[in-house]
Amino acid sequence: MLHDRFAALNITSYKEAVRRLDELSVSIQGEERVQLLRRWLDALREIERLSAGSDENDEENSDETYTSTDNNFTPEKSDVVLYYDQDLGISPVNFRDVFLHSQALEGITMSMILGAPNEEEILLLHELFGLCLTGGEEVHDVIVNRILDLSKAFSVYDDEVLAKRNELLQLARDAITGLKVNADILRIDSEVSEIHQNLKSIELEELRINCDEFSLDATSDATLEVIRESVSPIRLCCRLESLLLKKRLLNNGDTPGAHAYKVDKLKVLSESLLSSASKTEQRISDHRQQKEEALHFRVARTSEVSQIEKDLAAEISVLEKQQDELEHDLKKIKGSLAAAYAQLQNAREEREQFDDANNRLLVHFKLKDDELSKAIISYKVEANTCSAFVEFLEASWAFQYAFMEQKEKKVNDEIETHEEYFVNMARSLLSAYKVALVPAITNLRKHMKNLKRYAKAIDPDEEFLQDIERRRALEQAYLAAENKVITIFDAAKIVKEQFYHAIDNVSR
Repeated sequence: MLHDRFAALNITSYKEAVRRLDELSVSIQGEERVQLLRRWLDALREIERLSAGSDENDEENSDETYTSTDNNFTPEKSDVVLYYDQDLGISPVNFRDVFLHSQALEGITMSMILGAPNEEEILLLHELFGLCLTGGEEVHDVIVNRILDLSKAFSVYDDEVLAKRNELLQLARDAITGLKVNADILRIDSEVSEIHQNLKSIELEELRINCDEFSLDATSDATLEVIRESVSPIRLCCRLESLLLKKRLLNNGDTPGAHAYKVDKLKVLSESLLSSASKTEQRISDHRQQKEEALHFRVARTSEVSQIEKDLAAEISVLEKQQDELEHDLKKIKGSLAAAYAQLQNAREEREQFDDANNRLLVHFKLKDDELSKAIISYKVEANTCSAFVEFLEASWAFQYAFMEQKEKKVNDEIETHEEYFVNMARSLLSAYKVALVPAITNLRKHMKNLKRYAKAIDPDEEFLQDIERRRALEQAYLAAENKVITIFDAAKIVKEQFYHAIDNVSR
């Protein structure tokens, strides 16, 4: 039957629409992202325009009532694309409900954090926030500016040390979810407004339970119908209370404990990264000091080896002269000469080995210096990114917490007003039943007394047929009076059950 009812309407799969919105929001970049934002805004503006027109029609025709399901099928909305899925068991909804239930707003925000938006995209995003986020224009300006700060921080955040990019993006996604308009609350507000209109229309009508009319015409269908319909305000009050209690339980985003945990975790990461950067800077300073000491030692060692070379060269010169003068001591001088050459060679090899080792040490210090400098840059970039996320989460949570307090105060005020109205209505109905019950019971006793006259056997010789017809008429009148009394007691029982049920709900 549901498929036959919606056959003439433009119905699209709800789950497929949500999946498509989620995919497009995170996969499109550049000019295609601008076009996607324009299409979303056009669809949301159209829904907003139709909703405004529907509200005006409802004010002009306040005597007519509709259920929450029928609001999606007014003639003015017949050309709007609706979304429905039989497996989910929901009524057909428009694009705004699908958009708010999807992760498209969070996805497009993540896309703009990863890729900085241009001026046109910033304007479109601001307008999109105005249609889909709670708060006013000042709140939306702060959120957009925070998103631009996150995008700037992410543009230089390449190397992950402690914080993960995906985890940081998920924090921003959760913050946007907490500020997003709740589609279920919108539908509850619509139904609450409709119930208020129905209750106002009932207050304008007079409660018509006339005791004389009941006593004169106990079997009147109109009389019984008035008694049955008098319970309808109680049912409306119970439905209104149920909706308000449900609204109080609906919340988006993180709880205060989850928000505090996320902020504290980011602060700890930021402080740890800054501490690591400071320690690394100290290590670089120590390495540079060791490098200077190595250079000083090299200079000193080079001077010492050079002096040794000079001394050995002078000794060789003396020995060569002695070789010319002292041919007879040739063997002795050749031995001394060979020893001197050997010592000179050893000294030169020692200097070369020292130079090679010293050069390798300098290259090692240079590589370490480069690695530590790069680590410092990564630590500071990631720390700045974490700080930007902390500011963003604190700002978004402040707005979300204010909206939660405002909503809870409003709901509590409405429940208090509703309870007073509910008690007055129950008291009025029970008083009316009490007034109607007195003549009904009197009439029932009168018919019972008349029936007792025919308790004895009827003499067939004394107008037998005429007495039988009188007794039958009295029995029918007695049954009608009895039905009226039972109907009044049933209505009073319904009021009692609804009243105690409402008390139980409020106490919970």
